[in-house]
This record gives sequence, C-alpha cells and structure tokens, in this order.
Amino acid sequence: MAQSTPGKKAARTSKSGKKTPDGKILVIVESPAKAKTIEKYLGGSYTVKASMGHLIDLPKSRLAIDVDHDFEPEYITVRGRASILKELQDDAKKSDLILLASDNDREGEAIAWHLRRALAAKVDKPIQRICFNEITPAAIKDAVAHPGGIDEAKVDAQKARRILDRLVGYNLSPLLWKKVKNGLSAGRVQSAALRLICEREKEVESFIPEEYWTLSADFLSGKNTFTAQLVLWKGEKPDLKKEREVQRIIDLISPVKKCRVTEVREVEKTVKPKSPFTTSQLQQSAANRLGFTSKKTMQIAQMLYEGVNIGSSRVGLITYMRTDSTRISQTALDEARAWIGSTFPEDLPEKPGIYPTGKKAQDAHEAIRPTYIAYTPDSMKAYLTRDELRLYTIIWERFTASQMNPAKTKTVSVDIQAGAGLFRISWTTVVEKGFYKVMKLLASKEEKGETHLTLTAGDEAELLRFSPEQHFTQGPARYTDASIVKTLEERGIGRPSTYAPIISVLLDRYYVTRSNRQLVPTVLGRLICDVLVEHFPLIVNSDFTARMENNLDAVEESRASWSAMVREFYDPFKIRLDEVEKTLESFKGTLDETIDAVCEKCGRFLVKKLGKFGFFLACSGFPECRNTRSIPVAVCPLCGGDVIVRKTKKRGKEFYGCAQYPECGFITHFKPINQNCPKCGKFLVEKYDKRNGYYKSCINPACDYLHTAGEEENGAPDED
Repeated sequence: MAQSTPGKKAARTSKSGKKTPDGKILVIVESPAKAKTIEKYLGGSYTVKASMGHLIDLPKSRLAIDVDHDFEPEYITVRGRASILKELQDDAKKSDLILLASDNDREGEAIAWHLRRALAAKVDKPIQRICFNEITPAAIKDAVAHPGGIDEAKVDAQKARRILDRLVGYNLSPLLWKKVKNGLSAGRVQSAALRLICEREKEVESFIPEEYWTLSADFLSGKNTFTAQLVLWKGEKPDLKKEREVQRIIDLISPVKKCRVTEVREVEKTVKPKSPFTTSQLQQSAANRLGFTSKKTMQIAQMLYEGVNIGSSRVGLITYMRTDSTRISQTALDEARAWIGSTFPEDLPEKPGIYPTGKKAQDAHEAIRPTYIAYTPDSMKAYLTRDELRLYTIIWERFTASQMNPAKTKTVSVDIQAGAGLFRISWTTVVEKGFYKVMKLLASKEEKGETHLTLTAGDEAELLRFSPEQHFTQGPARYTDASIVKTLEERGIGRPSTYAPIISVLLDRYYVTRSNRQLVPTVLGRLICDVLVEHFPLIVNSDFTARMENNLDAVEESRASWSAMVREFYDPFKIRLDEVEKTLESFKGTLDETIDAVCEKCGRFLVKKLGKFGFFLACSGFPECRNTRSIPVAVCPLCGGDVIVRKTKKRGKEFYGCAQYPECGFITHFKPINQNCPKCGKFLVEKYDKRNGYYKSCINPACDYLHTAGEEENGAPDED
C-alpha cells in the first residue's frame, strides 16, 4: 500500500482529538447510490466516487490461470470499465489522500486490493482502507477518522475462491460441450446445489399418495358451538384408511346424542423472541412471509443499506446485509433499550438480549438491524416503496422484538367423550404480549388466535353433526428459495453472499425453473447432474463442497496457504478430468429423436431436440428449413390433439393448451405429468391448495381420482 511521503501536508487535529488530513480526499465506494449517501455526510474536501463493482478481474475468453506456477492469475481491466478506472486515476491525481471504501467482505476487499494497485501505478499518494457496517453519519465519520490497511488474507480467500471456480468451470464446461451438447456449463458450488434439487425431485416423482380420513364433529354446549376432532377410538389413535371405516364409527356414535366434557387442560408457555436476522434467516422469512425470491430480497436489502431519501436527508436504513452473525453493537443495544423503555416500559427486560452466534459463523459483521430504531416502519411509509417497506418492517420488527420481554401463551385442550370416541379441540391465546406488541408482519399464529370457549369438565355437549374428510398423504416438498437456503446453510455450502447467486445461476442456465415458488429441475439440469454425479462425484458432493468452504475460511484467517489449498484440489481433479475425457462416451445427438410426424412446411421428418430451454421439435431439414414446434406434454381430453406449453401475452406466464386452438379451446393452469389416470385414462396434473399442499389429480372433472371438491376447473389463463 502506498504510504505518506515527506513533503505531504500534515494531518490536523479536530476538536474531538481525532486526526483528519488536510487537502482533498477521494473516497471510492462500489455503487453510485452508496456514493450519493456518503457524500452528504462528508465535508466539501471529500469527493466520493463509485467503482461500479469490480474494475479488474480474470478475462472471460480464456482460463488465465498459470497452473504450473502456483496458480498465478492473469488480471485485466474488465471490458467496458477502462473509462471508469481512468476517471478514478484522474481524481486520485487531484487528491491528497485516497480512501477505499468497498464492502467489508471478501469481494469488497479484493476490489480495494485491485484499486490500490491500479491507482498506485499512476499516483504517488497515500491509499488507505476504511470499513463500516452501516451507512450513517456517525459510522462514516468514524471510519474516515480511523483508516487502516487492506486485509491481505481476506484477499487471498477471494482469490482462491475465484480460481477454484474458474478451474472447475473452464475445464468441465468444454468437456460437456464435447461430450453432451454445445453451450453447457458447470460450476463448483452450483452443481452441489443442483444435485440437492434433482435428488428431491426424484423423491417427489416416486412418491405414491395414500388415502386416509379424519373425522370431526360439531358440538353444542350451553351457548358454545365448536368443532372437535376424533383423537381416540376405544382408547387408541384411529387409523382410518377408507371411507367405510369412518362411516362405521359414525354409525356407532350417532345414537349417542348426549356427550360430556371429560377434561379441560391449560398449559402456559413462555415464548422467547428470536435473534436479529442473519442473511439466510432474512431470505427465508422474506420468502415465507412476503413471497420474495432470494435475489429480490438481497436487491431490496442492498437499496435499504446504501441509502434512502428521508425528507431532506439521505440515510442507510439497515446495516450490512451479508452476515452470518447475530451479534449487535453496544451502541445499537443502548439505543434499542432507550426506545423500548420509552415506548413499552413494561416490556423492557433487565438485561439486553444477547444471542449466541453459530459455530460456523465468521462473525465479520453485526446481525441485520435498522440503523435507527426510531425510524419505525410507520414513519417510513412515505419514503419507501411497498416492497421496501415490507422488507424493512420485518427487519425492524425482528430486531426490536429481540430486545423485549418474552410473551406468554396459554394453550387450552378440551376432551369430549362421545361413546367410544374421544374428540378434542385445542386453541392457544396470548396471555402477556411482550415482544408481540411490535409484531405485525411477523405475528405468530398464537397471537392471531381468537378462539375463546368457556367449558369445564362435566359439562354436557350435544353432538350436532359429523364432518368426515378425505385426505392423501403428502410426499416430500420440492425446495423453495427459503428451504434451499436453509439446507445450504445447514450443510455449509456457500456463504451469506452466495445463497442468492447460487439460485440465480441455476435459473439463468435453465437447469432449474420456478413453479409456484418451488425449484424444479429441467430435463437439461437433470442430465447435467447425472453426468456429474457419475463421473465427478466430488464436485457435486455437499460434504466435499462444505469442506472447501472451511478451507477458504482457513485462508481468510491466515491458517492456510491459498495456493496450497488450490493445489490440493486441482491435482486429483485434473487427473480425473483427463480420464473422463478419454473414457466418457459421447452423448451428442443421442438426445435427438426422430418422431413419427412431418414438418408442415417442407414434409421432412421432425426431430425431438434438447435446447437451452428444454426439448422442442425441429425440422430434420435444418438449416434449409427452420421450422420448430413445442413438444406435446399430454393428449387433449376434448379432441385427442396435442396439449402443449403456451404463454400469456402480457407477462409470458406459462399455461397448457391444445395445439388445435382456436378450433379446440382446451386450456388448464395445472402442469400435466407423465402419468394417466387409472380410472378414466385421462392425464394427471399437479395441483396445489393450502389444505392439501401439492398433489396429483385427474384432469377430468367428472373423475374422482385424487380429486377434491371445489377446485378450479379449466378456464382462460390470467393475463397478469
């Protein structure tokens, strides 16, 4: 790092006793939004500019890693970024001090390291590093007053990760081009995540639902009317497989009109608030509560972190959003306790809430929290978009609640004896709200519960009616953004900064698609996964991938050499790569299949081909004839024609319709699966509702196979 040289202006001492440099100071951050916010906090002697992320990186056109000389990388100025670098160098020449203020993580440290080298080659000025966890006036001024050096170990960890990913991607991808299909790609961490999604899909497909029944009954006791469920029959838990078994119980109980409340139990429980958000917890809650994808969550969090206009001022509303720590600074704890003590004094605990950070956490940053607790969600409504406000609200609620008293709930269970059957109704109410007082979007089921019955043991109850209900057992659920992030975190695959990019890459490569918020592997994704599992099992092994992440952590903590770590991985990987290249049979063309159909334009046979977006039909006369068609996914139940995937005009939303449209108007929202109904022979579809979750059902509304009442039938697709 360039150091101060003789002849430079000496630093002056401010009233606070901190040294501040004379002359012009250049501060370089990553984004224009962050630059705009920080510039408002600093005086006229500061110029704040944005690097727009990485300016220097590996070239895209070649490997650029010298594997024979300790994996030395060849860095170049990113294409299209030379003018930005030139402008920063010109600004540096006009300045007396340069402060590098990129994000305080591996990528940010690498950006600062590259900028220092590029600037030091052109100017002989002091270049220093500043870091901060939140973008507020106090945090920025404190960071500027205490500059430091670049963390070389953190830079080495980023370099090792970048080189590992390059070695895997730039060696495996050409192999896939040669042996499978042009244009394919494979990645180190993404491939392990893809395997998890593909294996879950196999479990979903192989699951066979089983029928079972439940029995509820409506009772009247005094002025109370309530519904209770059968929990015991002749002293044992009922196992009702068929409707006739339920009917037999109904027939035996029906003569018993007068029933009795045999027991009323009350159990009180203390509900402790949860810790403030980590990155993975924020992504999971935003997915479950708000329906956000991981990518959307991080994009909105980035905007809240970098700064929002609040009237005449601009401020970062939350702390840094890539963290695996639940730690909170003492300043933030003091501010939170002061606000709670003023607003909800009866719910301020004697001591602040301290939450242990997980063993695997790097603890480089605080938990995600509001920078100012006084900026309540209600006070921010006028300044934030709807989605920004919703995300900010759950962050504010989670942090504020974490520093309040626990809530207390009471669960009441009432047993009603009806002949040989025991029915039960239970409900939970909040006795002391505690931290629930600040919960709105994150309110629990207990807080929302409103059941209030006044029943005591010995009360008589009149049985009014029975409500038997058919169900089908639920198979394993496909991964969603929330559940895959949770699994990746639990298995140690990736880090807070990589969860959202992992999902995005799989979607961008069309290895995975989203269906009703679920992650579903495509034919292409499953093919790539099968090849990698068979021939490169370590690459897609989650335990191995987690060990690599631990090795990167060891590099960042100066406990391991980055080049030795890469060498340990690369040598056996290269041996295996060479073996597979010689022995792997070519799949090229094997996925193409000539079908018994002809091109309507030229009369040649049609061929089933695998493209970037799945299978399609193409004329065998290509390139002379470029006619293509969608693959049929089912037989139309109305006319016997082909059912194909279609899309709405406005937003491209997929639905399924007859290829003979407009002659045949059959359409459905539900995805056909490769199975026919054993009762009527029509195709089965995959359906979803809140009560039953995901299940298979016959497309024929007149068929009762795996069908539930009140379902939406065929109709025009929404144009949203």
